[in-house]
Amino acid sequence: MALIVQKYGGTSVANTEKIEDVARRVINSKNSGNEIVVVVSAMAGETDRLIDLAHSASDKPDAREYDVLISTGEQITVSLLAIVLNKMGYKAKSFLGYQVKVVTDKNYKSARILSVDTEAITDELKKGTVVVVAGFQGADMENNITTLGRGGSDTTAVAVAAALHADVCEIYTDVDGIYTTDPSICQKARKLKKITYDEMLEMASLGAKVLHPRSVELAKKHGVPVHVRSSFNDKEGTFVTKEDDEMEKAVVSGVTYDRDQAKVTVVHVPDRPGIAARLFTPLSDKNIVVDMIIQNVSIEGYTDLTFTVSRKDIGEVKEILEIAAKDVGAERVEYDENISKISIVGVGMRSYAGVASRMFAALANERINIMMISTSEIKISCVIEAKYTELAVTVLHDTFELEKEG
Repeated sequence: MALIVQKYGGTSVANTEKIEDVARRVINSKNSGNEIVVVVSAMAGETDRLIDLAHSASDKPDAREYDVLISTGEQITVSLLAIVLNKMGYKAKSFLGYQVKVVTDKNYKSARILSVDTEAITDELKKGTVVVVAGFQGADMENNITTLGRGGSDTTAVAVAAALHADVCEIYTDVDGIYTTDPSICQKARKLKKITYDEMLEMASLGAKVLHPRSVELAKKHGVPVHVRSSFNDKEGTFVTKEDDEMEKAVVSGVTYDRDQAKVTVVHVPDRPGIAARLFTPLSDKNIVVDMIIQNVSIEGYTDLTFTVSRKDIGEVKEILEIAAKDVGAERVEYDENISKISIVGVGMRSYAGVASRMFAALANERINIMMISTSEIKISCVIEAKYTELAVTVLHDTFELEKEG
């Protein structure tokens, strides 16, 4: 007998017919002798509808009440799935985040999980119950409802799996695994049998949409094996797991891209201690994530500072920097939203030289100019013009022969 946590996303529970399909999949696993905990998202489009409803009531809805509202989407799906399972003759019970005590911090809209109390879940599992838990939500120490932000249901599932010491956390989605790149862009994209936590964390952070980075962080921290698979077929998907010797054989495991990027350049900034802090602290205070940062060589006491942010934050960034740039004596601020970030990822890069030069040469051969470069032990990222995104992905996939196994 195994203890399995299964997570189903919005497209998997988009209507009652699909919820019945999910119920049948849960029953099949239950009938194989497993204990099952199911984590579900809101129906596809429901959270967006609730967000629009909040903003129709107020331009700036109160953050606490906003979370109370948008958390209701998951209440519908947990109850419907439990109803269907009970109808099919299997005891099921639904729980909202606060009922299983998914305790979070006070950061409304993007709260972080602090702990999960498993008592209610384990009590029901002992009775043979299928436990259905609402993803995406929890409650702070004062019992205020909170939501976890994008990818919150993945994070809930992994956190519950970690707390229960589950044998595996199965993430069911509308794709059947992790691919070497986006199959809709590159026909040669190949499904990976397994990928390391570190590689998946980089790919998720760099634009791959299958898993949210926070869920991968949790899985790595607690050693939770994650199986990404399709809710529309029974094929084996991709296992996200700890690194082994076989995984290091592949120099590059995947190519990712992120069009949700904007480049910001603060021009002619005084080059002296404390200036960067005065520019970036106001952004940090607004929870705006800054990614790649480049500072040019100082000339006559002045320099240019360039960095990237999410395109969705650019409006707020402009408001903040127009003030901050004047305060530090910068000449002006320039913005470019017509960019994309292309990255290659692979744990094997730690042991091989020349990976960066191959990447740069491949892009140069297609006359694709590189605006910014960022590296880590297992990834190299380049900022390029957005119009070259598809070409760059295909070229890099071919350059590193990712269509081949091993």
